[in-house]
Amino acid sequence: MDNVPKKLQYTSDHEWVSIAGNIATIGITHHAQDQLGDIVFLGDTPDPGTKIEPGDVLGVVESVKATSDIYSPLDGRVTEVNEELEEEPELVNADPYGRGWIVRIKVAEVDPSALLSAEEYEALLEEE
Repeated sequence: MDNVPKKLQYTSDHEWVSIAGNIATIGITHHAQDQLGDIVFLGDTPDPGTKIEPGDVLGVVESVKATSDIYSPLDGRVTEVNEELEEEPELVNADPYGRGWIVRIKVAEVDPSALLSAEEYEALLEEE
């Protein structure tokens, strides 16, 4: 699958995670944005400084087809929300692994069992 970058980690809920030091950048995968269709709004994101636990909602994505929650796979504190998405939510469709990121979290510790490798995520997609 061309749309599953090997350098990222993934969740079974179709979020991607990029960890640099103790900062995790989180967004939704190409597959997720493709299933949702044209994204028209991203909202309900937590404010910077908010404590986040695995399973907490990081925001809501609205598309022309559906509304979907985005869940945190990690424990930490929100450091930044992609404010560019307020004006251009379509960036999630156009560049889901780049400018379409959604939130950054400062993590204390990463539970490796909480994330999937690119190969594991590809296998999950093949099962769907």
